[in-house]
Amino acid sequence: MNSIETDYLVIGSGTAGLAFTDTLIDHSDAHVTIVDRRGKPGGHWNDAYSFVTLHQPSAFYGVNSMELGHRRKDTIGLNKGLYELASGPEVSSYFERVMNHKLLPSGRVAYHRMCNHLGGGEFESILSGERTRVRVRRKVVDATHFSPAIPSTHTPRFEVVPGVRLVPPNALPRLWDDQRSNGLPRRFVVLGAGKTAMDAALWLIQAGASPDAIQWIVPRDSWLVNRVTTQPAPEFFKEVIGGQADQMEACARATSTADLFLRLEACGAVMRIHREHTPTMFHLATVTPGEAEVLRRIEQVIRLGRVQRIAPDHMLLDQGHVPVAPDTLFIDCTASAVEPRPSQPIFQGDDRIVLQLVRLPQPAFSAALIAYVEAHHDGLEKKNRLCGTVPFPYTLDDYPRALIANMRNQVQWGLDKDLRQWVRESRLDGFGKLMTGIAPEDAEKQAIMARFKESAAGAMGNLPKLLGA
Repeated sequence: MNSIETDYLVIGSGTAGLAFTDTLIDHSDAHVTIVDRRGKPGGHWNDAYSFVTLHQPSAFYGVNSMELGHRRKDTIGLNKGLYELASGPEVSSYFERVMNHKLLPSGRVAYHRMCNHLGGGEFESILSGERTRVRVRRKVVDATHFSPAIPSTHTPRFEVVPGVRLVPPNALPRLWDDQRSNGLPRRFVVLGAGKTAMDAALWLIQAGASPDAIQWIVPRDSWLVNRVTTQPAPEFFKEVIGGQADQMEACARATSTADLFLRLEACGAVMRIHREHTPTMFHLATVTPGEAEVLRRIEQVIRLGRVQRIAPDHMLLDQGHVPVAPDTLFIDCTASAVEPRPSQPIFQGDDRIVLQLVRLPQPAFSAALIAYVEAHHDGLEKKNRLCGTVPFPYTLDDYPRALIANMRNQVQWGLDKDLRQWVRESRLDGFGKLMTGIAPEDAEKQAIMARFKESAAGAMGNLPKLLGA
């Protein structure tokens, strides 16, 4: 058995693991060993469907030290006029550059791919079976806590009768090749109601499928974030910071969680695809108004619960049977990127860090900030005070709780001068520069900031009441 030594053993080379490592080596002299079962850095991005994109602008995703994208606005498509969204292949390629052009050349990062972490300071090569023991001088960093399920690799939770054509969204761009053996499908069933299902439906329509040929299985409707409110540039100050002020005002005045979301919808912060149905889910999926309009063109939206069985001529759902036309292609978008996982302290004892969100919904920023705190602060209590876990919302009632945790962390960072400055300068902080770069004579923006601060104070007082209600 081989033996190696390192200061930090990072399990996982996805977004969180790389963002943590990037900031840690910039703010300390630590040596880091990264272990990952995949053959390339980038985590789940390596298995994503080719037409997936980021939810948020590329400008504040990735690692802190290396830009992703070119800060360009899209001039075509449903994101036209907004800042570019890196595609899955672009993100995967970017993380390879991070590893090969930044981390490994530093001389303080070792990368062991195609290896399973066994626990107890050991990992095993998938290809050779050779085991390596690691003496960790400081800490093990678990960067896998929020690893999502991937459409191309997950196992469906429903019965699939022989003869059914079921594919993940990854297969859609290759349908031209599939026609030789199976023939081209003329009708489609999109299984699932999350962002993956939305992406698949949008891809089909934009590629030429008729919306009338699509059946969409929607167990639950979802509130969606309006991407216009996430643009990291001064020309969007009113939409972004003014939108934040509107959201804080909604949080300050809401009388219930249901009322909160209606207020957020009224101010343009969130939207729903089907206005006649009240959503019961909010997983922070982000779309443009144009994307929502295209999705509304699908009229065969089936709300009979989850799929139990699919057959060549019908589907069995929780609440009934649905007929299916011959030669229908089923697209499995039921893998959940947000499976419920209990929150836990980020800094655990003297030897373990579990990377989680410290700002919703930004895993890259969160991991980088945790690394900064690890490099510059001592004491378990202080570190966990600066890095309070922000729970991901799984139900509508979870959202106020997540907002409270978000705001408490922001207050703690503001009390620490050096950390406050790091946040302001961080590439991964999309909005801090917008707030701090206002000219004193800009009366309109100063008024928006004053409204934001006043409403934020009211929100902090009212959100706990929503939890009680």
